[in-house]
Amino acid sequence: MDAKNYPKMEEEILKYWEDNDIFEKSLKKREGEKKFVFLEGPPTANGLPHPGHVLTRTMKDVVLRYKTMKGYYVARRAGWDTHGLPVEIEVEKLLGLKNKQEIEKYGIERFNEECKKNVFKYEEAWKEMTRRVGFWIDMENPYITLDNKYIESVWWSLKEAWKKGLLFRGYKVTPYCPRCGTTLSSHEVAQGYKEVEDPSIFVKFKIKGKDEYFLAWTTTPWTLISNVALAVHPEEWYAKIEYMGEKIIMAEERAAVLLKGKEYEIIDRWQGKELEGIEYEPLYKFTEPDKKCWFVILADFVTMDEGTGIVHIAPAFGEEDYEAGKKYDLPVVQLVDMEGKFKEEVKPWAGKFVKDADEEIIEDLKKRGLLVSRQIYRHQYPFCWRCDSPLLYYAIESWFIGMSKLRSQLVENNEKINWYPEYIKYGRFGEFIREARDWALSRKRYWGTPLPVWVCQNCKKEICIGSIEELKEKAINLPDKLDLHRPYVDKILLRCPECDGEMNRVEEVIDAWYDSGSAFFAQWHYPFENEEKFWQNFPADFICEAIDQTRGWFYSLLAVSTLIFNEPSYKNVLTLGLILDEKGQKMSKKARNYVEPNEIFEKYGADALRWYLISASPPWQPKRFYEKAVKEVLSKFLLTLWNVFSFYKTYATLDKFDYEKDCIEVQKREIIDKWILSKLHNLIKEVDERMNNFEVHKAARSIEEFVIEDLSNWYIRNSRKRFWTEEKSMDKMAGYSTLYEVLTTLCKLAAPFVPFISEKIYLEMERNESVHLCDYPEYNEEMIDNDLEKKMEVVRKIVEEARALRAKNGIKLRYPLQEIIIVTNENIAEMAELVREEINVKDVVFVSNDEPFMEKVAKPNYSKLGPKFKDKAKKVAEMIEKTDVSKLMGKKIKIDGKEYEISEEDFTIEKKAREGYAVSEIDGIVIALNIVQTPELLAEGFAREIIRRIQEMRKEMNLEMEEKIEVEINIEKDRLGEWENYVKNETRSKEIIYKEKPEGEHVKEWDIEREKITIGIRRIGE
Repeated sequence: MDAKNYPKMEEEILKYWEDNDIFEKSLKKREGEKKFVFLEGPPTANGLPHPGHVLTRTMKDVVLRYKTMKGYYVARRAGWDTHGLPVEIEVEKLLGLKNKQEIEKYGIERFNEECKKNVFKYEEAWKEMTRRVGFWIDMENPYITLDNKYIESVWWSLKEAWKKGLLFRGYKVTPYCPRCGTTLSSHEVAQGYKEVEDPSIFVKFKIKGKDEYFLAWTTTPWTLISNVALAVHPEEWYAKIEYMGEKIIMAEERAAVLLKGKEYEIIDRWQGKELEGIEYEPLYKFTEPDKKCWFVILADFVTMDEGTGIVHIAPAFGEEDYEAGKKYDLPVVQLVDMEGKFKEEVKPWAGKFVKDADEEIIEDLKKRGLLVSRQIYRHQYPFCWRCDSPLLYYAIESWFIGMSKLRSQLVENNEKINWYPEYIKYGRFGEFIREARDWALSRKRYWGTPLPVWVCQNCKKEICIGSIEELKEKAINLPDKLDLHRPYVDKILLRCPECDGEMNRVEEVIDAWYDSGSAFFAQWHYPFENEEKFWQNFPADFICEAIDQTRGWFYSLLAVSTLIFNEPSYKNVLTLGLILDEKGQKMSKKARNYVEPNEIFEKYGADALRWYLISASPPWQPKRFYEKAVKEVLSKFLLTLWNVFSFYKTYATLDKFDYEKDCIEVQKREIIDKWILSKLHNLIKEVDERMNNFEVHKAARSIEEFVIEDLSNWYIRNSRKRFWTEEKSMDKMAGYSTLYEVLTTLCKLAAPFVPFISEKIYLEMERNESVHLCDYPEYNEEMIDNDLEKKMEVVRKIVEEARALRAKNGIKLRYPLQEIIIVTNENIAEMAELVREEINVKDVVFVSNDEPFMEKVAKPNYSKLGPKFKDKAKKVAEMIEKTDVSKLMGKKIKIDGKEYEISEEDFTIEKKAREGYAVSEIDGIVIALNIVQTPELLAEGFAREIIRRIQEMRKEMNLEMEEKIEVEINIEKDRLGEWENYVKNETRSKEIIYKEKPEGEHVKEWDIEREKITIGIRRIGE
């Protein structure tokens, strides 16, 4: 199998799984065993799946397959998130509707029907992607958030919150999307911040009856229209300064910063609390407030970090402003409509979107002499995560869940959860829940779970409905066919238990995050059905989604379970990093900077994509997704694994090897067999430990290193000759036995990661139905020999270093050398044959010191010779270099008739390799390679060069391994000499004919050691 046919193989395996119900059988096999509970985060199927979805499905599948093979019963139910604004926005685009008014004109019933259709627009694409990536999950019986049963369970939970006094109507400043016409919860807002540039202005507010001004600073000029007060900090010092001919009041500390280097005079100073109550003239008066306003108030939230130390207050557009307004009984001047446009009272800018009016308001203030300065202010600003519109903060009526009262319980329950990575637990997530705000639950929209609250038209009594049964009991006009969506549920009237009047449902639907956060119980229709099943599956053992769900689904799950059960709804959460393009940029449809998953499946298969996503980096780190990386995985890892299997199958088939009959006991096998089995069992142990800690990437990398470095590059390379012998020897059977055990175990070990190739190899080797119906391998301590592994590591280092010495000296590996001499404390003599074969030497010699290949030489110490011998120093140095080291000490020499004595300080002793040796040292091991190439050694090397070319030609002719050939070659017969039979045996040649112009079925000219040599080969019958 090659890269081109890999995807075809996967399709065949998919068909095999489907035809034989392998997924279903994997579940059935574990029925009654200990449960490992998985909760699927429901995607919305009104958009096509992208590479990020492939990542989440892959990571989930790896963990779930692993747990199944470990003996757990792992039910896998798919889910669809079907409500919410993303669906509405998509339908609005399709229908060409621009706002809520147009939706209502079109008709809520018709609009919601379109939403219902749109929800499943790409269901088949999602199913196909899920199937193709190999994610085993039940998509035929999913939980769906739009089902009446699901909604009823959600209603029950809201009724429980109502009973606890935690579901209430409030009038608060909440983030609001004017485009969508609805509020957002705090965890939704957290998903949409962007860095923006806004105008930053310093504005003068004239003090009533004086020619003096308060100086305030704002980055939202449009809110000045609704200003009702100015706030100062009670304990900070404020100064009246004269600056450029005007008297201005601002914080003394801020004046020193803002007017640094400029001339101004402090006229007077007060603490902030002394300014309380001072009145000023309004900047704008488009309406007559019904309460006292336009005076100075005190507020602790005023800081000296930026601005002037005076904050402009507009309770209609700020949470802190609103709370301060309540304290001082300030009016809420709301001059902006629900589309974010100024109301008609604001005549200059009526009907204009507020942020678009900033420049005109600034210009107006400038003309009136009230603008002191303007700047550009870069800061983080929240945008709607669904439609990308800037959010506004509105004081509006909404329904809330009192999460702020449950902060300590949220923190306590978070302690029971294992986060991967752990830093999110106390960092991004932990910090968020410690400051949890009340959940702005209601949405004045259409397609969602209706808020089950009815209000009496007479006495205004409110009741919350917690079940369909309760609805039937209290309803006046329940329809025969009950649909709990709008507008049908809006038409249901209830009888007021207080005054017998009619009750209407409030118009709101709820935040779709509450829907998905209820999945852990609502998918079971708890508490109306499946009570035992719910408790068996609560809390979930494992959830896994992208890191952007930290303040999304992960939070809503914990919030709902804390609210209703005061327990976490999951035990382990694996967060996944975002998918980036090749350059590290975030992927987007707009930029078109990613390859569609289907293209990857068709070119390289799902295994390659899965393995890349799993092994490239820790799951929680961002991943670059590009075609070249996936292609490299296929060729480097997967095809290496396949080639190892193919090698085994080729020779084992020829020899009709049958493991059950021909297996050789481990103790009778070669050292290299015992070594690879030890490495295998250590690998099993390591992978198991990694997977138990959700370190999927480390487990995968361990498997890859074993396959490429240990199995392919070392074991197979050093075992080939065992399988080339004609006879069915015990050594050969031992090799087959070992390869069989390694490959079948590897298939099971790798099955959760790369399910297709693992299945393919396993089915070709075993008579069992599927590798995915097997138990996960368990390591055998008796098979692990750490001492043997350590020795083999030494051998591999020696081989690597010796090869580097060959390369450094320009000697090809095919040309044999006489010897390698090794100095080491490790007892590796029993592995000498491995060293000999790997570096192609005749002899491997172990010695205790380096004397056989190193010699001592004396080097003159010129710094001592000069002062001591003066003008004779040069001649002394020459004498030292020529004299044997052992005879230097105390030697007396005569120069120009005068006798001199050589002392220890006159020279230093160094070592150098003896002539004909190349020497190197690594980790305390010294090796010496005899690099002298004799004519005999060169002849053998030449024979190996010829063998290599003939083998390549056999491959080009697609010859079977056992097919015999005849060779013609244009060299003299004595060039091969005694190596002719060796060449024949290695190439399965019956005869070698030496002639000037070789002929045959396949003739080719080769350049061997700068010599043109022509070879012709032809097949011959037996």
